[in-house]
Amino acid sequence: MFVCICRGVTEDDVNGYLDEGASSVDAIGDRCGAGEGCGTCLDRLDEMVCERAATCGLRRAVTAA
Repeated sequence: MFVCICRGVTEDDVNGYLDEGASSVDAIGDRCGAGEGCGTCLDRLDEMVCERAATCGLRRAVTAA
């Protein structure tokens, strides 16, 4: 199933990035661009990171401007 239609990223792709060590939505986006288009996939990406980490807190990296 597609998670990010803008970039054609599937759940299997995201699980692979998580297996490789991605630990935030931003880290997944850095690998494949997911979440950088329309943004409708951000909630699902966040859920997947949370499920894998088993801790729901700061899942999206915060960058100070």
